[in-house]
Amino acid sequence: MFFTCGPNEAMVVSGFCRSPPVMVAGGRVFVLPCIQQIQRISLNTLTLNVKSEKVYTRHGVPISVTGIAQVKIQGQNKEMLAAACQMFLGKTEAEIAHIALETLEGHQRAIMAHMTVEEIYKDRQKFSEQVFKVASSDLVNMGISVVSYTLKDIHDDQDYLHSLGKARTAQVQKDARIGEAEAKRDAGIRVAKTKQQIEEQRVQVQVVERAQQVAVQEQEIARREKELEARVRKPAEAERYKLERLAEAEKSQLIMQAEAEAESVRMRGEAEAFAIGARARAEAEQMAKKAEAFQLYREAAQLDMLLEKLPQVAEEISGPLTSANKITLVSSGGGTMGAAKVTGEVLDILTCLPESVERLTGVSISQVNHKPLRTA
Repeated sequence: MFFTCGPNEAMVVSGFCRSPPVMVAGGRVFVLPCIQQIQRISLNTLTLNVKSEKVYTRHGVPISVTGIAQVKIQGQNKEMLAAACQMFLGKTEAEIAHIALETLEGHQRAIMAHMTVEEIYKDRQKFSEQVFKVASSDLVNMGISVVSYTLKDIHDDQDYLHSLGKARTAQVQKDARIGEAEAKRDAGIRVAKTKQQIEEQRVQVQVVERAQQVAVQEQEIARREKELEARVRKPAEAERYKLERLAEAEKSQLIMQAEAEAESVRMRGEAEAFAIGARARAEAEQMAKKAEAFQLYREAAQLDMLLEKLPQVAEEISGPLTSANKITLVSSGGGTMGAAKVTGEVLDILTCLPESVERLTGVSISQVNHKPLRTA
């Protein structure tokens, strides 16, 4: 015959040709009637209310603890299922639950005895983890796995926990007041920081705006410089270049004119020098000829020169008289008067002239006039 079971149940077939027995969790199996036997074991999760009343903790304070545990027979592990079948096959779920409960309660009491009330009260997670760890290592040998364990309640009959609660309440209230003061302080700091951040952001915005303004001003300055360069500098440079070229041309012209004038002066000087030289040579030649003539006709030549200059001397002597507007003559009472007197004075001067010439030159005009000329 075929037998089946759900996933929350396991079947164990023993008997003829079934050594060791066959264990099937959630499936079907063929069983020979009369020579083979089939048994079932529950794999349901069992909820256990683990109570430990008036257990003395490490400091001798009795407290009561209630924990909630979830346990079940592990059907997926063949070894654990085999161990569970050996221990619980043929037993009801209540009997299995009672065995597991007694085991858990014993471990819970042992853990309580090694901890203080404060440790259990303040760190329930630690207590639960220790009970879970110790109980799991023991129940796994029975084929039972502890799914979860949670500490449900702690109480005592001597108001020890109540006193701890008061102290804790006072501490909590103190912490609350401190926390409130710190919260207000932190809020004030945050508001101050927020204001500071807002001010910093405002200053930063001003800095950015100022930087943008500076950039705009720089762009405007650059634009004006380009405009100035296009409108003023370029024409000014062109005009300057033009003036420089004109100045250079005028300078070149002046230099050329100066050079031309210098050349003209040089040539004119050379011409004048040549003319002066020629005239000097001519005069020198003339003087040489005169000197030669003087050597030949010494006294006659000297007389000729003197006679040539006598009219000029007479002109120089009578010159002042011709330019006078009025002549006043003073007479001593004898001789002629008037124009004859003036003429006589002039003739007297001219009569004395040969004597003066003779004193100056040593040549006697009257003697030279009577000497015969010498020939070379």
